[in-house]
Amino acid sequence: MLDRKLRLLSMTALFAALTTLLTLVIRVPSPLSGYLNLGDCGVLLSAWILGPVPGCLAAGLGSMAADLLGYPLYAPGTLVIKGLMALAAGALFRLLRQKGPAHLFPALLASGAAGELIMTAGYFLYEAVPFPVGLGLGALVNVPFNLVQGGFGLTCAGAVYLSLSRAGALARRL
Repeated sequence: MLDRKLRLLSMTALFAALTTLLTLVIRVPSPLSGYLNLGDCGVLLSAWILGPVPGCLAAGLGSMAADLLGYPLYAPGTLVIKGLMALAAGALFRLLRQKGPAHLFPALLASGAAGELIMTAGYFLYEAVPFPVGLGLGALVNVPFNLVQGGFGLTCAGAVYLSLSRAGALARRL
């Protein structure tokens, strides 16, 4: 029991670090603020591999850590947005995965898309409200960039997950 909890805690910390690194490795600035990055790949992998709650912690903390290193104004919003993104994606993936191995790809696609929609809506709301960013409807300019980031993150995470699954690396449960 303790071994399982320790392994899960270690994996959660590793996925938080991975998410931070993926967010910081490639940064393409978006028009108003923020940047396109690979962080969503880490967020979705956290959700799918660790499950909803540990994935939420890893995704939220890892993404927030990256923001603290460059965009601290976004750090509180990122903690909540990326955490909710992983929570939803992990829960939906777990639910859809119960239908059997033939449903792996649809489960990845549906849960990842749901998570990315949460991310896009979350950042729009965070940027549109008067505090802390306060761009109003001008925040709509970043929506297409967040959708592109989401699509890229989903594609990257899906490819990695499918590769790990086919290699048997995900057969052992945490």
